Amino acid sequence: MLFPRTGKKSNARRSLTGAFLCIAISLVPLVMILTVSNGMIKGMTSRMIGLSSSHLSVILHPDIEESQSPQNLVKLSEKMNEIDGVTKVFPEIQSIGLAAGKKIRTGAAIRAVENDIFSKNTAFSSLFEIVESVSGIKKASDIRLEEGKNAVIGKKIAESLGLHAGDEFRLITTRILPSNKIVPKITKFRISAIVSSGYQELDALWVFIPLDTGFSILPLRSSQTMIGIETEDAFSIELDKISSKIENLAPAFTRVYRWDEINASQYENFSSTQIMLLFIMLLIVLVASVNISSALVMLVMERKKEIAILKSLGASPSGITFSFLITGMSTGFMGILAGIPAGLLCAVNFDLILGWIENILTFVKKAAFLVTGHDISEVSRLHILDPAFYLQNIPLSIPLGQITIIACGTLVLSLLASAIPAIKAGQEKPIESLKKI
Repeated sequence: MLFPRTGKKSNARRSLTGAFLCIAISLVPLVMILTVSNGMIKGMTSRMIGLSSSHLSVILHPDIEESQSPQNLVKLSEKMNEIDGVTKVFPEIQSIGLAAGKKIRTGAAIRAVENDIFSKNTAFSSLFEIVESVSGIKKASDIRLEEGKNAVIGKKIAESLGLHAGDEFRLITTRILPSNKIVPKITKFRISAIVSSGYQELDALWVFIPLDTGFSILPLRSSQTMIGIETEDAFSIELDKISSKIENLAPAFTRVYRWDEINASQYENFSSTQIMLLFIMLLIVLVASVNISSALVMLVMERKKEIAILKSLGASPSGITFSFLITGMSTGFMGILAGIPAGLLCAVNFDLILGWIENILTFVKKAAFLVTGHDISEVSRLHILDPAFYLQNIPLSIPLGQITIIACGTLVLSLLASAIPAIKAGQEKPIESLKKI
């Protein structure tokens, strides 16, 4: 009844085909954005936790004994490592200063860490990539901050200062004289490696120096002495219990923070941005589902004769209604079968697709410069996702549960969009329909 084989062209058939294509096309960006944003949030979060805040951060008061020497700090961290649930500890001093190259100066986020941090910390060894290094360093786990004046710096700050592996640079910090006068302290360092985490906003100003050197050149009262605590799972419900145990062991005036407390604003920003994008994409799917309703209205109008004949032969209104509901849901289901795999395919090749788009836009920009008589050598490559704020390489993370919810939601929308025309089809009066034929 719905699609009889006749030589007559069916506008309803074309409308249903169009509705199927609209649903499939609308699902492509929805699935792609969901997959890509999940991967990006996962990549950014893993870097914030593993490279910056750790699972737990123990902040020590600058005046207590444990904050006065590297030996005392390491001794305290070893005690915390014995707590049940704690897997690794990383004593550290964080401060700020000026990094000076041959001609340029810039602010620096100084991190005084243990000599073997790049091999001891799994996140450091897996997430950091070597951009440049002196001989003998092939990967991040090979880096060792030897006692003395060697340092590891981030890619962005190295580019800003025009520095390369093996070059020397100066760190300008402050110190307080016995007379309480603050004077600058200049220390030379040699770069053993330049690294990048792939998330420039996080590591743009990082400078890693040995922990012992940090105690000798950094102003302890204005620096942050801390111990990074790593557990089996940063998302475990046991994290609060481990935090309480650490607080009981730690000296007075010590504060313990979870990673989600330190990075609360960034994490909320990631989540709210993803929700906003998904909401916009869902509206597009909703609009596409309305096409099913208009297509079924046309189908009902074209098949009034067949509906009247079936009712005259004893077909029930509910049976007629059900057949049209099945047609609408089948259209949505076909859209799901086409749209979700296409969206996943685009998500898997997102970096490649993004590169093509950026190449096309760069070419258009160069062509515009050439036509207007400008020098095309001044044209730099266009970036849709600024590497200063986004991951340079987005990890793939397919959220099967959320994709299943999207598929079920699309089917429900198809059913709802089909309801009104299907009910009207079931309420058609056969006598009136046959009179008009």
